[in-house]
Amino acid sequence: MKESRIEGDELKALLKSLPRRIESLPKARLIVVGDIGLDEYVLGDVRRISPEAPVPILEVAQQDSRLGLAANVAQNVASLGGVALLVAVVGSDGAADELRRKLQASGVSPDHLITDPQRPTTRKLRVMSGPHHLVRVDFEKKQYLSTDVEKQLVGMVTSLLNQAEGVIIEDYAKGVLSEGALQAIIKESHARGKKVFVDPNRSTPAKFYNGADVITPNREEAVELSGLDYDDLRISPNFILEVGQALRERVQAENIVITRGNEGMSLIGASEAVHMPTFARQVFDVTGAGDTVIAALALAYVSGFTLPEACVVGNVAAGVVVGKVGCVPCSRKELLEYAATLVE
Repeated sequence: MKESRIEGDELKALLKSLPRRIESLPKARLIVVGDIGLDEYVLGDVRRISPEAPVPILEVAQQDSRLGLAANVAQNVASLGGVALLVAVVGSDGAADELRRKLQASGVSPDHLITDPQRPTTRKLRVMSGPHHLVRVDFEKKQYLSTDVEKQLVGMVTSLLNQAEGVIIEDYAKGVLSEGALQAIIKESHARGKKVFVDPNRSTPAKFYNGADVITPNREEAVELSGLDYDDLRISPNFILEVGQALRERVQAENIVITRGNEGMSLIGASEAVHMPTFARQVFDVTGAGDTVIAALALAYVSGFTLPEACVVGNVAAGVVVGKVGCVPCSRKELLEYAATLVE
């Protein structure tokens, strides 16, 4: 397999061209489908240990809630200049009402959310002291949708396909995306000529994603989904290539994009692998970075960037959000400003 790197003068030229190319892009529309939820934060300071148990006492200074899971992907699409058509399932509760309000405030329509009174809206409560997580509390119901609700989900995606340039599937293994739902969405998307981008979950069987155009696991997810043994791989000089090729063949995908933290990103295709550097500044919190990567990558790709170029755009966007705390989107302005600093 041929290997190459985007670096040096080629990388600088691409980064310099981003303002002109991105500002001239049409407003691309992407369907975002998957598990959504609220990310809630309790922030404060720890100055002492509880006399009741050996645990820290947090003196609460602030409480906040933000869009999480696929909702964060959708707000990234919107903040980067695209239009997100968000399809997901929520409960009949106050958290769902809060999600709708926050979606509208972020420029994402809540009109395509499906209500299932039999399940709660997913909430993740993070208790933090400064940038440090003390504990996370999850409110959720992990089980697959009923037949009727799943039909509504797939039907909603299908009804929107002619309005969109592509589909992002966000799987957090909360039960919204069964194998049947995923395969129906991928098949129908391809029938309409739409590219499908998948952010996978390591606990989901790899075959659920069969046929996707681009799958974006992180390094650990890629190893688990590939079916290969990590102990056999870890000393291999071709670790990423072997994992990417195995996963690509296993899920019959066109391309695998493996995010590798401070080692950058690798795109594994049928005959070529392209490696790209990371653009992270000081890292405060990697929460939501994968959401930003797939939003920026997909938006750039359906707008005319080559896939390697789109990967670079995704990496630059991720470099913006890891310098923040929590699920916070990357705006087009932030993306362009940060890209400019990389070529100074």
